[in-house]
Amino acid sequence: MLLPLLLLIAQQTTATAPKSGPVLRDAERARAAAAKAAAPAPAPAGEPPRFTKCMDLATGDPTAAISEAVKWRTEQGGMFARQCLAVAYANQSRWESAAAAFEEAAGEAESAKDGTRAATYWTQAGNAWLAAGKPPKARASFNAALATGALKGLGLGEAYLDRARAAVASGENAGARADIDIALAKAGDDPLAWLLSATLARRMSDLPRAQKDIAEAVNRAGDDAAVQLEAGNIAAASGDEAAAKTAWNKVVTAAPTSPQATAARAALAQFDPPPAK
Repeated sequence: MLLPLLLLIAQQTTATAPKSGPVLRDAERARAAAAKAAAPAPAPAGEPPRFTKCMDLATGDPTAAISEAVKWRTEQGGMFARQCLAVAYANQSRWESAAAAFEEAAGEAESAKDGTRAATYWTQAGNAWLAAGKPPKARASFNAALATGALKGLGLGEAYLDRARAAVASGENAGARADIDIALAKAGDDPLAWLLSATLARRMSDLPRAQKDIAEAVNRAGDDAAVQLEAGNIAAASGDEAAAKTAWNKVVTAAPTSPQATAARAALAQFDPPPAK
């Protein structure tokens, strides 16, 4: 399921977009990035057995993993010890500590001339900084990931998408738009890219672009609650009450207990008849 990552805003039209939409779920995004760190591409010399054991602990017993990783780090554990430490912190939602450990791992990877791992660690650091509510630091990490030159294809597109999220969180919509456009060119099969592009276009009052991009998101993930919620918001901003109702009702049907459904119900409530006097 897609992770909705941009705050929606109210739009006053014939129908009214919900005042509370998908919240910024950077914590979930960072946790997903940490999970990816558990199985990165093998290093040329292979990963040490101690790494596998530490990563198992990071998932099952993060507290024990932190102790093990800190000890290992003092024994020249390098990037693997720092990666394990970062994942353990992430699994405890200690995002600033996780970000710092990922950055240390990235530095170790760069020293080892392992650009692929360095790019991965910088990206994970950026997601952790976003989860910690530090978008400027997140953007710096994403810049470092892109600067490695190791990212290609989908991974490159996702990095630009991540940097766009950091720009939005910093209120830099123009920079976000430039990065999202690159992400669409590199990772256009990802419905999240189209969803975020549509949301940003609505926020920038570019309704034709918003309508075009949300249609792409619906084509790729029409059963996703976040996509349908934004489709309703854009329809409402465009004055299409019927389409807004249809999309918001789909949200309630598809994911009745989700935050998106709560927002959709609030939007639909405006159509309820007034109480009898």
